[in-house]
Amino acid sequence: MISQHRVASVGSEEQQRLQREAEFHDRRFGENTRACTDKFYSIAQASFSWYRQRLLENVDGLRVLEYGCGPGDIAFAAAAAGAIAHGIDISPVAIDQARAHAAEAAGQVSFSVDNAEQTSFADASFDRIGGSGILHHLDLHKAYSEIARLLKPGGRAVFLEPLGHNPLINAYRDRTPSMRTEDEHPLLRADVRECARHFSKVRPRFFHCLSLAAVPLRHFAVFRPTLAALSGLDRLLLSTHAPTRWLAWMVVLECER
Repeated sequence: MISQHRVASVGSEEQQRLQREAEFHDRRFGENTRACTDKFYSIAQASFSWYRQRLLENVDGLRVLEYGCGPGDIAFAAAAAGAIAHGIDISPVAIDQARAHAAEAAGQVSFSVDNAEQTSFADASFDRIGGSGILHHLDLHKAYSEIARLLKPGGRAVFLEPLGHNPLINAYRDRTPSMRTEDEHPLLRADVRECARHFSKVRPRFFHCLSLAAVPLRHFAVFRPTLAALSGLDRLLLSTHAPTRWLAWMVVLECER
């Protein structure tokens, strides 16, 4: 269940949406229901590496918040790099798993169940905020506003998110509805424009389109050279000003307060 003090101020429809998200992610982390999608992430090293690099850059001594932390990832990495790190998630199961590992983790790290659209933190609490695959589960206007509120002036937010303009990827999503919640939606151009209204700078970087074709080869020797070649083509197809960039599977949003 979601902590009652975090939902008392929202209407019944909002509370039901939050409850659906919490229950879905409790099942996801408790039963590892998304293991079958791991094959697609075999080609996603470039986007994850860029996300982690930009989020964890020079975090020693900073206060870092991981949004939608699950069992903990960036929060642990930030703490190991010298940050004072905290992770939040709507799923009590995920937070229990994160806390179970926190005692053995390096550095200062803690976790709590919280509503990412209306957190329990004071204004300007963090120097760095990030998350992977979390924004598309949220009411984006509320989430962007909350992230901007939580960031200190000059702070940075970095998020890795799926995009929703590629028809082939969307066809796969339509065929696998049990893999996602009824309320989530991959980000669209309008969502990125909305983000820009809340931050002084927003820099999107796009990843993975043609490289998805390498997924069936992941168990063969040709996988790595094929992925390298397709990723090279993706860098042209998905470059900053290319009109085809919106066909990407993933985007890293780097936002400055």
